[in-house]
Formats: sequence, C-alpha cells, structure tokens
Amino acid sequence: MDKIKRALISVSDKEEIVAFAKELVDMGVEIISTGGTARLLKENGINVIYVSDYTGFPEMLDGRIKTLHPKIHGGILWKRGNERHRDEIESQGIKSIDLVVVNLYPFEETISNDGCTFEDAIENIDIGGPAVLRSAAKNFSDVAVVVNPDDYSIVIKELKGNDRRLSNKTRLRLAKEVFQHTARYDSLIANYLSERIGERTKDLPPILNMRFVKIEDMRYGENPHQRAAFYRELRPNSGDRDRGVDISHATKLHGKELSFNNIIDLNAAIGVIREFSVPAAVIIKHTNPCGVGLGQRLIEAYRKARETDPVSAFGGVVGFNRDVDIETAEEISSTFIEGVIAPGFDDGSLEILKKKKDLRLMELKGLKISNPEISIEYDMKKVGGGILLQESDYLDLKEDQLKIVTKRKPTEEEWRRMRFAWKVVKHVKSNAIVYSLSDQTLGIGAGQMSRVDSAKIAVMKANRSLKGSAMASDAFFPFRDAIDIAVEAGVTAIIQPGGSIRDDDVINAADKYNATMVFTGIRHFKH
Repeated sequence: MDKIKRALISVSDKEEIVAFAKELVDMGVEIISTGGTARLLKENGINVIYVSDYTGFPEMLDGRIKTLHPKIHGGILWKRGNERHRDEIESQGIKSIDLVVVNLYPFEETISNDGCTFEDAIENIDIGGPAVLRSAAKNFSDVAVVVNPDDYSIVIKELKGNDRRLSNKTRLRLAKEVFQHTARYDSLIANYLSERIGERTKDLPPILNMRFVKIEDMRYGENPHQRAAFYRELRPNSGDRDRGVDISHATKLHGKELSFNNIIDLNAAIGVIREFSVPAAVIIKHTNPCGVGLGQRLIEAYRKARETDPVSAFGGVVGFNRDVDIETAEEISSTFIEGVIAPGFDDGSLEILKKKKDLRLMELKGLKISNPEISIEYDMKKVGGGILLQESDYLDLKEDQLKIVTKRKPTEEEWRRMRFAWKVVKHVKSNAIVYSLSDQTLGIGAGQMSRVDSAKIAVMKANRSLKGSAMASDAFFPFRDAIDIAVEAGVTAIIQPGGSIRDDDVINAADKYNATMVFTGIRHFKH
C-alpha cells in the first residue's frame, strides 16, 4: 500500500474522533469530511475539506445524499496498480482516498428508545455510510477502512511506525470488521421490519439472521477438551416485551468464573423459577430440576426444594424469585452449592455467602416477575449442517381444555397439586414424571428412554411418602404400567396430555384405584 495521503471521515459516534483526526493531520494527511463531523473537526482547529466542496455537489435531502458520488467512490475503489483505472480517475478529476473512517447512523440505539416511531427508525437507516464502507473494504489492498473507534489508537501507532502505511494484515482485518459490522446492521433493520409486519410473532422467519456478540471466552465447554465461548443475543428493547430477564443479562457479584455447564444450569433455573409468583426455589442439576418448593418465606421454599432429593442437590445450582435473606443464606451455606441466581441479595446474606469463595452469586432483578412468556423468543438447537428453530415452550395450562376422564373428580387440593406438578414437569427432560404436593416436588424421574422407568425412578428418588400426591407426565402414557406404579406408591391424582391409543386402558387403571385423572391436551417434550 502507498502512503496514506487523504482520508474521508464521516462518523455518527464521534468519540475520540477529534484526537484521531489531529494525529492524522500532524502526519500530513488531508481530511475530507461531512456535515456534523466536519463542523466538529473545524471547531477544534482541524483543517477540513467539506465533501460538497470536493465533489462540487451539495449535501441534499436532509443529509440523505452526501457521499454517494463518483468522486468519493471512484477515489476509493480504483486499483492503484491498474494504469487504465489511473487514467480514468485523472481524466475525471478524481483524487485518491486512501483511508475511510466511517460509522453508521445509530439505528440500534434509535429503535431501543421506547419513544421511537416508525419514521424515526426509517430516518436512521444509513445509506451512504454502508456504501462507502463496503467500497473501502472491497479495495482493502489499496485502502484502509476503520469502522470501530477502538481501532483508532492501533491505526495511529502503526502509521507512525511504518511511514504512514498500514500492513496488508491490518487492512484485511479492518475490512473483515467492516463486513461483520454492515451485516449486523442490515440484520438489525431486517429484523425490525419483520417485527413491524408481524413475522416475529406469527411466523418463523424464511431467512434467519442471528445477531450475537461475544461476552467472554470460557475455560472450556461441557468437557475440558472442548473450546467454548458465551455470546449474548443482540436484540433491542421494545415496549411490549421484557428483553433483559435472561442469563446473558445476569450480573456476577461473587465467586469463581462461570463455566459452560454453570450457565446452562442457571438458564434452566430461570425457566423454572419464572413459573411462580409466590416465593419459590429450584435446585438444578445437569439442567434438570431435582427439587422445587414454594413457601411463605424463602427459606421454607428452599428447604422444600432440597428435601425432594438432597443427594442430587449437592453441587447443584439454586434459583430464587425473591431476594435472598440472611436465614436463607445460612441454609444455603450449610451444604455445597455451585451457584445461586436471584433478583437480589440482602447485605447480610451477601456477607454470609461470600465466605464461600468459589460460590457464584448471580443477580438478575427481573426474576421477581412471574411470566415465562417473556423469556427467550426462540429456542435453537444445533444439528449437523444447520439449526432447528422453534418457539420457546412457555405455554401453561389452558383451563378450558382440561378434561376430567375418570369417574372421580379431583378435590380442590388435588387440583392444586396437579397444577404445581404440571408447571414443573415442563422443565424436566423427557421422558419426564413428577410427583408433588401443591407446594413441593416429592420425586422426579427425568430423561429415560421409557416412561415407566421415569415413573419408577421418581418413586425411588422420593425422600418421603407419596401418599396423597399428584403425578404429572410430560406426554401420554403408552401403557397402564406407570399408573400402577404411581398409585401403588400413593398417588391419587394424575395429570397428563392424553392421546394414546391405549387411553382407555390407562383411564380404567386409574378408575380401578379410585384415582382421578385429567387430560390437558398439551404435551411438553423437552429434548
């Protein structure tokens, strides 16, 4: 690359641009600039050529047309080693532009504003900026392009140390950043317009634009030999949805670095805990709830959750939907826990929990809000060569669809127990069985290849009598065997989707034991 002699600067984000431009001028670089950027540089004593003076064409249409001109794009795009290109630009009075410094209209910030109108959003779609950036990035062998203010100091240092030149390696890296930036910018606009016409709420998109930014590299993935990183989805706030109640927006207050598995388990805890409006606690182990409890006080909820399976609770992750108080903190400290996520922590509770130097303490204020519907919009699963995309499973019981199929109707207490069990079973890996009271899980069978095995394991896992408990199944019973096991263990009420070809056999089994059974018409497979 030749020495940089002329730069085009046009930025919306003006952070550090004055200092950067001064460094360029001090090295003998001529600056062409537009609108507000040019005025700012002039005000700070920097000699600037206005784009309109250089092109001989005024900025028009409220700034919609500024850099869309052959003198700009020709100066950027001509190939320096091509004699025909050189002759063409010289015949048209076009000067070389060797450095382009541009960032785009703040579209994302604009649509994140609760008061943003559709017209505001449209006016903040940059046209000239992306065009100039793409021209410069395409011709990176001859032109340097800077889109990120974080690169200003790096570029200046290399220019000073290399006689006003940038290496091919640096120019290629900067060009790559441009295309990443413009691709993300375009996807923001496409997704905004999709939401505007209802595609995000009614239909899965025909083209999926995924927008994620790396939060951190992880020590390793599920296992030490797997590299991993954590990314946050880039999704601007909108007035009708809560966009910040997810694990990517939690704040770590204390403890070891989060592992890949910690994040998955904490995410699972958030999903369960948001099902409940009363004080609730969940203990997660390998993404499955191994205990869920409700109580008037948080410590009651935690004790009930732990009582379900105290062996599995060891080394688990705990989720709460209320601020952790001192007595709950003391109870947590009595055993080994990997992490705690809650909307907040009382001062005294933090003192207690911080005595465990490795215990991860995560704050996520929105956990006080009970509404699983405003969690993640889509659930994605990677498969070889592609991804599977589905809506998140936030659907709760539809009371008008509930169908009592047995001779005996549920009592009010049995209804409460079934509803609680149903909220929990949705978050257990299939095949899933949950035995519970109305405020406490008693036994959980998860992830088995046959439903009857899940029913047996849930009985085996129960740490107390199942007499009078409810049973929830995430899908229908293919045979009556699981009913026999559950009722013989003490279950009196069963809630399940129904829909098996052997439903009659299953209903007859419940009638035989004088148990009550309800069909929901809703399945909750979780793979």
